[in-house]
Amino acid sequence: MKLPEYTRGHALPDILHKRIMILDGAMGTMIQRFKLDEAQYRGERFKGFHKDVKGNNELLSLTRPDVIASIHQRYLAAGSDLVETNTFGATSVAQADYDMADLAAEMNFASAQLARAACDKFSTPDKPRFVLGALGPTPKTASISPNVNDPGERNVNFEQLRAAYYEQAEALVRGGADVLLVETIFDTLNAKAALFAIDEYFEASGERLPLIISGTVTDASGRILSGQTVTAFWYSVRHAQPLAIGLNCALGAALMRPYIQELARVAGDTFISCYPNAGLPNPMSDTGFDETPADTSRLLREFAAEGLVNIVGGCCGTTPEHISAIRTAVAPLSGRVLPKGYRDKQAA
Repeated sequence: MKLPEYTRGHALPDILHKRIMILDGAMGTMIQRFKLDEAQYRGERFKGFHKDVKGNNELLSLTRPDVIASIHQRYLAAGSDLVETNTFGATSVAQADYDMADLAAEMNFASAQLARAACDKFSTPDKPRFVLGALGPTPKTASISPNVNDPGERNVNFEQLRAAYYEQAEALVRGGADVLLVETIFDTLNAKAALFAIDEYFEASGERLPLIISGTVTDASGRILSGQTVTAFWYSVRHAQPLAIGLNCALGAALMRPYIQELARVAGDTFISCYPNAGLPNPMSDTGFDETPADTSRLLREFAAEGLVNIVGGCCGTTPEHISAIRTAVAPLSGRVLPKGYRDKQAA
């Protein structure tokens, strides 16, 4: 069976065959620059809310949409082709930590609308911009016990994750997402719940958007937290027939290189994305991370020159300055070449 035709984002495969596309950078890093206090997070609507909400960045799409819109616009002005929604933690599972699980759908819808408006403002016929509806990993894991004394204990199950991700996917698509991005995956079972929910929503709605899947190698072991190597991770999720598979977060580009190389080798007929942190954490720097825009862009240019990547951007610690430098660095280079007729070769 061939990949179904996309109802949105259908221009992306052709663009990716022609050039490297630029993803935006960190949302949290940019929000921190606003130095918002508890009252600003709450806004008028949640002024009397019974629990502290500072740090709930997804709530800002409802209480400070101006902040989120301005961040999207700065990344677009820096050259981003692809902008992530402010929904990394906007599942009912994650929002339960703030007693705001009932607001998850609204957060996703509002966040997608903000990103959609920003992309529409910057899009031109020659350079369309695309909204990536971001589905984060949740703070709970279906594969690993939260209790060292009871390996069989779990704080979330597949069905709870599936329901949360279905609600998130539905709201993101309704809000205007062009692509769904399942990102920062540290537990493949969580990701499988997201992919199952997305496919379930596609079947129910008749919509079919491109998927990007991005895992997180947590350390020098070369494995994600739930234990899989990069190769095993790919074979666990390739049934979803993603437009792109990649890695993000946890590591800077220098440490991520061997794992991107491995992924590019095994996922031979799928586009590769890479958006690393700005090096290692450094509390003395302005962004909280080591690498300057020149550092990160130089490393990602090396990835591009090696023919490893099709989508590049930044995760924690990266800023519009990083994205601008990355765009300039990779612009003269072509992306990783896929076999002709790759869509047929991805058939299930």
